[in-house]
Amino acid sequence: MTFSLATWNINSVRLREPIVLKLLQEEAPDVLCLQECKSPVEKIPTEGFAALGYRHMIARGQKGYNGVAILSRLPITEVGSEDFAGLGHARHIAGQLENGVTIHNFYVPAGGDVPDREANEKFGQKLDYLTAMRDRFHGERPEKAILVGDLNIAPREDDVWSHKQLLKVVSHTPIEVEHLAETQDAGGWVDVTRQDIPEGPLYSWWSYRARDWSAADKGRRLDHVWATPDISGAAHSSRVLRDARGWEKPSDHAPVLATFDL
Repeated sequence: MTFSLATWNINSVRLREPIVLKLLQEEAPDVLCLQECKSPVEKIPTEGFAALGYRHMIARGQKGYNGVAILSRLPITEVGSEDFAGLGHARHIAGQLENGVTIHNFYVPAGGDVPDREANEKFGQKLDYLTAMRDRFHGERPEKAILVGDLNIAPREDDVWSHKQLLKVVSHTPIEVEHLAETQDAGGWVDVTRQDIPEGPLYSWWSYRARDWSAADKGRRLDHVWATPDISGAAHSSRVLRDARGWEKPSDHAPVLATFDL
């Protein structure tokens, strides 16, 4: 079985329904994982998705904030949703395909603007969330699983436009990178995107503040596709759909895609 997967922080699924439909029509991933849906589940506009063949959805919603959803052309069964670090946020949903592959969809807290947990509660929540993820996967090491989402950390030097200038900026600070590495190591997760594209700058997010985001190209790779070692070798064709950042009324994130032969 070959299936394709995309992950995308959509920054309001209702506001940006037209570009979700555009992605589904033009790229047709079998599974689309969305983050920051900003909608109660019952208000997610599913009719248009179903008309394109995406008749299966599992989701956790929250009015105006957070929210994660998995849209699928393939049957998918919900197998869990956890409130990591007890924040009361809709940030995780997990589903299992008929081939036994479990897909975890995460939206890790952004962490605010100040990289200091004493001065900024949101930064502490982000670190605590990652620690809870680490402990979860250390305690129950996953198999035949994929983890995707907006993890809100760009770990490598070439995952940001300027390593030196962003070392003290939330999303690329050493303590965040360390926490993300511990989470990855705890589950034995393989970074599928960098497995396929091992070298060179690679970004999935560009700030709305940039007048010309593409020319400035001050990006960060905040969106990730990981897989457990038993299936990571089956992954290929990873890419970032950079053009989507320039679509009408875009998200500030671009979709990240991968294909699995399982």
